[in-house]
Amino acid sequence: MTSEKPAERLRSATEATAYQREWFHGLRARVEAGEPLTLANADAPLELLRALDIPYVVNQWWSSIIAAKRQAGASLAITAAAGLPDDSRQYDVLPLGAQDLADAPWGGMPEPRFAIAERSGDVTQKIFERWGRRDGTDTYLLTRTAAVPAPEGWWEQVPSQWEDVFGADRIDLLQAEIADLATWLEERTGRVLDLDRLAEVMALANEQAEWNRRTRDLLAAARPMPVAVNDIIPAVMVPQWHRGTRWAADAARRLHDEVAARIEAGSAVHADERVRVMWIGRGMWGDLDLYRSFQEEFGAVFVWSMYLAIAADGYLRYGDDPMRALAARFVGLTDLLYVPPMSSSWYVKEALAHGANGVVHLVADDTPGSALITAALEEHGIPVLEVRGSNADPRATVALRREIEDFLRRRVRPDS
Repeated sequence: MTSEKPAERLRSATEATAYQREWFHGLRARVEAGEPLTLANADAPLELLRALDIPYVVNQWWSSIIAAKRQAGASLAITAAAGLPDDSRQYDVLPLGAQDLADAPWGGMPEPRFAIAERSGDVTQKIFERWGRRDGTDTYLLTRTAAVPAPEGWWEQVPSQWEDVFGADRIDLLQAEIADLATWLEERTGRVLDLDRLAEVMALANEQAEWNRRTRDLLAAARPMPVAVNDIIPAVMVPQWHRGTRWAADAARRLHDEVAARIEAGSAVHADERVRVMWIGRGMWGDLDLYRSFQEEFGAVFVWSMYLAIAADGYLRYGDDPMRALAARFVGLTDLLYVPPMSSSWYVKEALAHGANGVVHLVADDTPGSALITAALEEHGIPVLEVRGSNADPRATVALRREIEDFLRRRVRPDS
């Protein structure tokens, strides 16, 4: 048995955070120099923007910064004052409210020239339509299509057999819309899409996903957990927003190597790890310390979040046609996370691989199929705590720590 050493902060996490701050300052400079900024939802084909060299901010990333800087409440108050609901899709709407904050984080986001999202629901569509009403901003909305029956073990098939997983009709539609979006952007920016450049971007994104898959597999097999989930989250997600760059692929490799070194050294997040917990749902960006809060009393260590896992299983797309492969990357991404049986079978697979003794399932108002996901885990003997609320709304998670403590005390056992 290896000796366990206390796990220090991941260098990959601190470097990624520092890089992102510096990148944001550079982005502001680009926009001030006249370049068009895009606000893109996470379900938009970001690699197209990368290939066109159009700077972009990801809506959900900016929401995470707003929440981390304790500005979510003020941003939602501005939303409410504008006559808009502040109790629905908070994670999507935070940037809209924060745009009018006097003291927005990092000096605030410049006004976007474009706003791009998928029609993943009436509320998200209306939020992005609202962006299009702001002076100087045009909105482009992509179609959200329905899931097809999920093949068993889709995570093994989706990198190369994505036509079979998602269906040609769905991919055809999104591919045509991405081509139309490219033309729309070309007409407004004077830039021209180079398909060879898009192929380079896709190859780098695949390389990044390959490293993420190796890292996920290392952590799934590691006992005890060698690195804290609240470090893994930024170390994975900052590079995710830079997919298609050499820096992002190299950052994923550095994370892998650092995790491997931690495992080799016998590091442990908590020396007395007795309970392994899985977190399903979006991360608690405003309270990342939450994930280390239950170690002393319960020996409970969070060993999984969706960010590394979906980066490992959800983004690999090989193919000779970069535009079609890009459509295949995004056409069913929401299905993989939220639509059973695609989502439920995947969460079960991940829970079993990581040896989860219990699951905390944060259920937001826009996450369908939550009951079926919970049921699938419970059927495999893994107790689940469902928490209703938004990670971006501090009002909705006030009692969260107490609920988790009660769950660990009453329902979770090391041998469950």
